[in-house]
Amino acid sequence: MSGKREDYISWDEYFMAVAKLAGMRSKDPNTQVGACIVSADHKILSIGYNGFPIGCSDDVYPWDRDADDPLKNKYLYVAHGELNAILNYRGGSLEGATIYVGMFPCNECTKAIIQSGIKCVVYSMNKYPDSYEVIASKRMLDSAGVTIRKYEPSGKTLSIEV
Repeated sequence: MSGKREDYISWDEYFMAVAKLAGMRSKDPNTQVGACIVSADHKILSIGYNGFPIGCSDDVYPWDRDADDPLKNKYLYVAHGELNAILNYRGGSLEGATIYVGMFPCNECTKAIIQSGIKCVVYSMNKYPDSYEVIASKRMLDSAGVTIRKYEPSGKTLSIEV
């Protein structure tokens, strides 16, 4: 055989797969979201997934999302994948980077995305398109000049044996 192989995955497929693989580290029983931040020259800068902050045991803090007592719901404690990817970065500026994420970012993560200098959001699904959080996110991303792009799957299946 001469010439390079033609069935390699695209950059989008690669980085979204990394984001989804990172999400598989989440211990959240309902939603596993990973994020992968990438430089303009296709280098992975940081990765994150949703979970509790360092030092807050996932055996002690709640994973419930419907408890009557707000202090027994995960939402007050969990850091989203996007925020963790931003906070995990130790290399300086994220100016001009792209973030690949499994789910459309909430308004709180959107603030961090904008403030960190990320200029493009590539998301896999938008589970809550009509929620106030997503509507606010879209407004802020648009105002800040951040490009939003829905990931379009190619139909390829990636399988990794571990």
